[in-house]
Amino acid sequence: MSTATSAAGSPAAGADGSGDPQIERLLDLARAYLGMEVAWLSRFSGGQQVITAATGLTTGMNVTVGEGTELAGSFCARVVAGTLPATITDARRHPVTRELDVTRELNIGSYVGAPWRDADGNVAGMLCCLSRSADPDLDIPAARYMSMLADLIGDHLGSAATLASRETRRAEAVVRDILRTSAVRTVVQPVVRLADGATVAFEALSRFEPAAFATPDRAFAAAAVCGLSIDLELLALEHALRLRDGLPAAMWLGINLSPEAVSTSAARDLLLPHAGRRIGVELTEHTPVGDYDELNAHLAPLRAAGIQVVVDDAGAGFASLNHILQLRPDTIKLDISLVRGVHQDPVRRALARSLVGFAGEIGAALLAEGVETPAERDALQEIGVPFGQGYLWGRPQAPEGARCGRPDLSPSPRR
Repeated sequence: MSTATSAAGSPAAGADGSGDPQIERLLDLARAYLGMEVAWLSRFSGGQQVITAATGLTTGMNVTVGEGTELAGSFCARVVAGTLPATITDARRHPVTRELDVTRELNIGSYVGAPWRDADGNVAGMLCCLSRSADPDLDIPAARYMSMLADLIGDHLGSAATLASRETRRAEAVVRDILRTSAVRTVVQPVVRLADGATVAFEALSRFEPAAFATPDRAFAAAAVCGLSIDLELLALEHALRLRDGLPAAMWLGINLSPEAVSTSAARDLLLPHAGRRIGVELTEHTPVGDYDELNAHLAPLRAAGIQVVVDDAGAGFASLNHILQLRPDTIKLDISLVRGVHQDPVRRALARSLVGFAGEIGAALLAEGVETPAERDALQEIGVPFGQGYLWGRPQAPEGARCGRPDLSPSPRR
C-alpha cells in the first residue's frame, strides 16, 4: 500500500458505493458507533485496493476516493488472510502494523476492518474504520458490528435495484461526457429508386465510440433514462446537418428526431436555416404521441420552410394508420419487420401492397427499409414500392465514402 497509483480509469474505480447515499449513511453509522475519524469502503482488483467511498476526516488522513494502492502492503489483506486481527487498538505499537509504510502514510493510530462479499460469496473488498489516535476500547463487539455492516453493504451492492442504479449513473456520466466533448460522428446510408437503383437520398445516422455504447440505440436509450435524450438528439442533429453542404443540391437528406425533440425551439432553430434544401425529418413511431394537434403545430413552420415529414418504422409502432393519418407525412418508411422475407410471405406482400395504395391516396412516397436481398427488392418493386433502403445497396458509411447517384425523390403532390 506504499505505492499509490491512480485508478480513475479502472473499471473498478467508483464502481461500488461511489455517490451512493445509502453506503455513505452506513459509513457514517460505523464512524459514529465506534468513535472513529474515517470510514471507507474499498474494492480489491488486480492486486490493488481501490477506495470507492469514504466519509469523515479523509483529507487529514490522506484517504482519497478512487485511488488504488498496493493490496499487499495493506492492513486489509492481512485481516482477510488471518495474519492480523480485525481490530488494531494501537497501530504504532503492534509488532506487524508498526513496520508497515501505510501506518505512517495514513497516520493510523487505530483500525477496525471487515470484508464485504459479492453475490457469489467471494471477498470483494473491505469496510474499514480508522483514527489517528490509539483506541484501547476497540474490542470483539466492535469487529462484530463492522462485520454486520459489511454484510449489509454486500447485500445492498448485490441487489438488482442497486445494480440498476449504478448502471444508470455510469450511463449518465458517459452521456454527459459525449455531450461535453461532442463525441458523435455521422454516417449515411443510401436510399435508392428501385426501378434503376439510382441513389436519391441519404439517411444520416449517429454513431458513438463502441467502448461507450456498442450500438446507437443503447446511447439514446441511456440518454432517455437519465433525462438527456433531447440534448443528445440535438447534438446528433447538429452534426447531421453539417452534411447538407456536401451533398448535391437535389439530393435529399433524412434526419431522425423524436416527436419530443422536433417540438423544441432548439430543433427548429437548427433546421429552419436549411429551408428549401431537401431535408426530411424522420419521426420514429416507436413512442406514442400524446397530442397530435400540438405536434403538428410544431411541425407547421418546418413544413412551410420546405422541410418534409417522414413517418419512420411504419407498421412497427403505436396505431400505425392513425399515426400516419394524423401527421399526413410526405414519405412513409415501411418497417423492416414487414420487408424481411416479403418475397416469401403473402401476408407481408398484401400489407405492403395496401400501403402502396394508401400512400398514393394521401400523396406520400413509400420507402421500404431493411432490404437485404435481390428477391426482396424484386417483390417490393412488383407490388409498386418505388424506393428502398438497406444493406443490398450499402451499409451505413462515412459520408466521404458514399456514392451519389441521380437524385430524384419527388413525392406526388399532396391531395
